[in-house]
Amino acid sequence: MTREEILHLASLTRIRLAEEELAGFEKELPSILEYVGTVSDIAGNEKIEPELGARFNVLREDVVTVEPGSFAKDILEEMPDTKDGYLKVKKILHTGD
Repeated sequence: MTREEILHLASLTRIRLAEEELAGFEKELPSILEYVGTVSDIAGNEKIEPELGARFNVLREDVVTVEPGSFAKDILEEMPDTKDGYLKVKKILHTGD
């Protein structure tokens, strides 16, 4: 990108660039745009095979390893007061009834 194009982009995005920043962008933007172009080419090309060592999500089947309710029973046994499988606590909200 040329200096003028960078200044134009900066004005469109309402960004003020100092002279040092402008010089930095002149050096960095071409390599950034080249990298983005490469990524776009790869992402849009379905014929490219994944490289050896490429990483994918490793999924496993969900398996129940603990009997449902087994922990609840232990907790309820430790509570001072329970009712119908629930912890019974003092009422703290007064709703007018």
